[in-house]
Amino acid sequence: MASVEQRFAAGDTGALRELYDRYAGRMYAVAYRVLSDHGYAADAVQQAFVQAWRAAGTYDPDRSIGPWLYAITRHAAIDLYRRDRDHSTIRPEPGELEAVPAGHSPTMEQTWVVWQVRAALDALSPNDQTIIKLAFHAGLSHLEISRRLDIPIGTVKSRSFRAQRKLAESLRHLRPEPASA
Repeated sequence: MASVEQRFAAGDTGALRELYDRYAGRMYAVAYRVLSDHGYAADAVQQAFVQAWRAAGTYDPDRSIGPWLYAITRHAAIDLYRRDRDHSTIRPEPGELEAVPAGHSPTMEQTWVVWQVRAALDALSPNDQTIIKLAFHAGLSHLEISRRLDIPIGTVKSRSFRAQRKLAESLRHLRPEPASA
């Protein structure tokens, strides 16, 4: 019987799930040490698994896979940090994001949903992204956002409405199917 590493290198998706179950928590810890942010650390783990899966054919199954996955995770976390530092208009203030419980290791499905939401957010204009981040990550009201960004409240409301509508459309595939009668 082939090892999980051999099956992974051969492109077996079942092996990918096994590796995720085995290594996601430790990869998350690696990413969190780099980023100090739970949401970004989860994104880094997801990106690392995507990168690892794309490179599965180049992986040597005779070598230990853990260090390989940790290196990919570290690079993904550094890339996220650089991208955010270079392109983000807003970073939440310390304490604005709720902490993820200790020992939290998201499932593959949860990671996929996070990835889908991040992709939908990334597709928004920078102005719309800023409004969404302030409203949902920082929990600010329209009035507070208006004051922080020094723009009219009507502009905040229209951008918020437009951005939420775009997100709802982009993420409609994540809605559960209605139960059949």
